[in-house]
Amino acid sequence: MLIKKLQEYMRLKNYSPKTIRAYTGCAKSLYKYFKKPLDKITEQEFKDFLNNFFKKNYSAQTVNQYHAVLKLIFTKIYKIPFDFSIPYAKRAKKLPIVLSRQEIKTILNQISNLKHKLMLSMIYAGGLRVSEVINLKIKDIDLKSKTLIIRKGKGRKGRMTILSESLIPQLKLIIEASVGENYLFPSNRGGKLTSRTMQKAFQQALKKSKIKKETSCHSLRHSFATHLLENGTDIRYIQELLGHSNLKTTQIYTKVAKHQLAKIKSPFN
Repeated sequence: MLIKKLQEYMRLKNYSPKTIRAYTGCAKSLYKYFKKPLDKITEQEFKDFLNNFFKKNYSAQTVNQYHAVLKLIFTKIYKIPFDFSIPYAKRAKKLPIVLSRQEIKTILNQISNLKHKLMLSMIYAGGLRVSEVINLKIKDIDLKSKTLIIRKGKGRKGRMTILSESLIPQLKLIIEASVGENYLFPSNRGGKLTSRTMQKAFQQALKKSKIKKETSCHSLRHSFATHLLENGTDIRYIQELLGHSNLKTTQIYTKVAKHQLAKIKSPFN
């Protein structure tokens, strides 16, 4: 019953399907572990539970997710205070993996499926997430202004970003052959493609390209931001294009942009 109430609450609050699945899995795991109503869990019991995760080398992100789920259940489902004095785990700050322009070109050239190639190109060209390019519809594209609308990005926020002029001829052909509310990139069975399809296409192309970086589709978005920064684009514009609510999130790209490093000479002669 509690699981259903939790799912209902999250749907009403417009949580993303991915978050609903993740939080549901956490709640079920908590039930399985404690074998009692979750409002009966003591602070020490929950501390021990989280400590077991650290002993097993679980990531801080996973630990914090369980923390967030139990707090949500206490405060929104049981409607009782969550008074546990347990801080969220500090997450290690990893630098984003960025591909060079030539590496991106090499990877894209390995893709024979024109639809997949165009979708991955759009991720890099507009700084999109995989889920965002999959959910694009015909009405979201404005070829004249060279812009596209992301209606529900991460956190369910909408935004506008840019289109590359070099992709417009291909998009024009797709739009002219489509009607109304259709997905821009429908699957062959109707509806939209899956994230797994896109990740698989990228990984296969990466393998063929013989590029050894441990990267994924999301690195195309990282590369978009980093290359704009290297080109001199104001970081606040980049923030808007990426849909970041906090400028600090965008500032991570200053650590991997190479335009400043190139100006520094080594003291070794």
